Amino acid sequence: MARTRAEDRPSGMVFFLSLGFFGLFWAALAGLKADPAVLPGPVDVARVFWSETVSGRLPRELLATLLRVIVSFVLAMAAGSLFGFLLGRYRSFNRWADPWVTIFMNLPALVLIVLCYLWIGLNEFAAIVAVTLNKTAMVMITVRQGVRSFDPALEDLAAVARLSRRERLRHLVLPQLAPWLAVAARNGIAVIWKIVLVVEFLGRSNGVGFRIHLYFQQFEIAHVLVYSLAFVAVMLVVEHAFIQRWEAHVTRWKTLSLK
Repeated sequence: MARTRAEDRPSGMVFFLSLGFFGLFWAALAGLKADPAVLPGPVDVARVFWSETVSGRLPRELLATLLRVIVSFVLAMAAGSLFGFLLGRYRSFNRWADPWVTIFMNLPALVLIVLCYLWIGLNEFAAIVAVTLNKTAMVMITVRQGVRSFDPALEDLAAVARLSRRERLRHLVLPQLAPWLAVAARNGIAVIWKIVLVVEFLGRSNGVGFRIHLYFQQFEIAHVLVYSLAFVAVMLVVEHAFIQRWEAHVTRWKTLSLK
């Protein structure tokens, strides 16, 4: 399993320079195309971004999507972590449940979304259920693998020290499982927000996905890019300001043990 250490993360200067090079690459492509209606440049998109922000539409739609992402993420992480721990801990349960996990892992997200809308209705509850189901299986597999990698010697040590269940959870289970939870969280953020956009695209009346669908029908490419890049920017902040820092923190003990 790959670990993200502090020295592996880009510094602030490198991060913004990398984004700057991306902007130059984008501007160069837009210049070569020379057709703002097909590929608007950064300046054209910035103008639309400003107008959408001032009107209040962009912040409102971003907030709606972000709330769906947060709720779905929390539910998927909670359910996936619980069932993943049970799968890794109890082999008999894993043998019976493994086909179910495989089914949900390979069931296309679009199918689950459509089925949830058909069975539950075009409402918020169906949207959250669809996104949560799509992500839970991935969390379960990651946590299951983490439980299977537990050091047996630590279990023996806990038995000799007569640690209570609470002490085992705090001092043995959570420290060993934390890096795997960080991996599940990072993958979850990367996957869930994309699925939320599809959910909004297909059956919601607000959110970033709804706006992309609306402007797609009107062939307003600059507006599509504004809403897409705005939420990508939010996810970049979450990834670099929170997820990577937390992952580095929870894997620090492994780095120190290797020195």
